[in-house]
Amino acid sequence: MTVEKGEFLTLLGPSGSGKTTLLNLIAGAIVPTTGTIFLDGRDITSMPPRERGIGMVFQNYALMPHMTVFDNVAYPLRVRRESAKTIHAKVEEALARVGLVGFENRKPRQLSGGQQQRVGIARCIVYSPAVIMMDEPLGALDKNLREQMQGEIKRLHKELGTTLIYVTHDQEEALNMSDRVCLMRTGEIAQLGTPDELYFHPRNRFVAEFIGESNLISGRIASNGRMLILGNQSIAVPGALGSEGSELLTMIRPEKVRISATACPAAADDNVLSGEVASSSFTGGTTRVTVRLDNGLNITAKMMSERAETRYEQGARVHLCWSPADMVALAE
Repeated sequence: MTVEKGEFLTLLGPSGSGKTTLLNLIAGAIVPTTGTIFLDGRDITSMPPRERGIGMVFQNYALMPHMTVFDNVAYPLRVRRESAKTIHAKVEEALARVGLVGFENRKPRQLSGGQQQRVGIARCIVYSPAVIMMDEPLGALDKNLREQMQGEIKRLHKELGTTLIYVTHDQEEALNMSDRVCLMRTGEIAQLGTPDELYFHPRNRFVAEFIGESNLISGRIASNGRMLILGNQSIAVPGALGSEGSELLTMIRPEKVRISATACPAAADDNVLSGEVASSSFTGGTTRVTVRLDNGLNITAKMMSERAETRYEQGARVHLCWSPADMVALAE
């Protein structure tokens, strides 16, 4: 894996997939049993952590409770024996970047969770590390504060232009913040690419199911670009995907599925299937409707929410349609 200079790369994956282990290998907290780590062309595989010039922001903040905000942020500079004048200037600049001017004399216990995390970020950026790494830094914050801090971290990354490696298990956070996402599974890279690539063109079932919601439809390739599915029905699939009779697994995102109580407004080559509403979930801005098709398949559609009186009720007969161009063929 190569991380480009100035890139925002997120390591994403379920617990135990190796995200934090990989971060610790880069930081030098763990020595690799095999392989080599290069930083800007230098082999740092056996280099002590203190010599790597890498900054770390922790999930639990790791602030020193007996020190003020100023002293916490100044600590890395004092270890490096910077002058008092330089320390003061750099600390003030770092606190200004994270919006904590005026908080210099407070202790960590006098700060909110979001403010403590800002101190942790300021302490990291104050000595201008070549690489900044963040290990689930927003995991302890509530939803609204998480979203606010996501915007702050993105802004800081853009201003600083520093290479940033970010660890999270939150897929929405990864898609929102990253230039590229490295999705990991049991110590291996499942897929590495832009958020668009992982969402719209997942390589396999694991990526499709982990990133966002997906409808998986399996069958066998028939002639004329169609696939035989349950109930001896056939649907159109994109492109030349294999020889006739071979098995095929495809995915369609719920937001690409259209639903109608009457005739589905479909193009000539669209797939149209019918069934009954199995469940409907209203989440505010969007509504998820799961339909049990006449052939036994369950397909979920996601749409902008309407008022209660116009929503689809359980048991209602509906039609679903989608374009073959929106389907993706997957590897198992």
